[in-house]
Amino acid sequence: MIGKYLTIAKNGLWNSNTTLVQMLGLCPTLAVTNSAVNALGMGLATTAVLTVSNTLISAVRKTLRPEIRIAVFVLILAGLVTSLELVMEAFVPDIYSALGIFIPLIVTNCIIIGRAESFASRHPIGESFTDGLFTGLGFSIVLLVIGSIREIIGTGHWLAGFEQLIGDAGKNLETVLFSADSGVLIAVLPPGAFITQGFLVALHNVIEARGKSVKNAGSEAGHGCC
Repeated sequence: MIGKYLTIAKNGLWNSNTTLVQMLGLCPTLAVTNSAVNALGMGLATTAVLTVSNTLISAVRKTLRPEIRIAVFVLILAGLVTSLELVMEAFVPDIYSALGIFIPLIVTNCIIIGRAESFASRHPIGESFTDGLFTGLGFSIVLLVIGSIREIIGTGHWLAGFEQLIGDAGKNLETVLFSADSGVLIAVLPPGAFITQGFLVALHNVIEARGKSVKNAGSEAGHGCC
């Protein structure tokens, strides 16, 4: 049982990462990762919706007729995203304004719809909750890495504006690495998002390939010993 949940978690974080492997959710990935704070805000918002939607859809999956299931999925997502919008507007208005139209567009995010159809509608609540949580966390981590790289290279700062998420304590977390005049402007423009994601996808593929090579080499060595 524990092994099943660990596999689900590993798939969400690494093996089937939605951004590095499945290449889903590219609109928010490319649009809001010009800073680490914006990226983290979008990642956490998506994770919250994904986790709750997976759980709810799994809970009602046996009562849904096949021909209306997608409509019900969208209805559930619309309700969750509307609630999330109101909460963000009330408690983190700066992040809400910075993310703009991409908050309501979470309803149509192919990551959430995809997990609802391919996983939550076919698995029990516990597994669906785990899948939603770790798929969301995998998405959030990649967004944060992309946002951090772009912010550092483009502006020389890291975690600028973090107080928008956690209050005044976040002001002490901003790190200045070099003058903004020395930054590379393209990093914070849309092409910078494509380039950064491309390097991360390549790095993921290299790590996977080396892992398989080591595993195959160990397997061959084991057969040789026998």
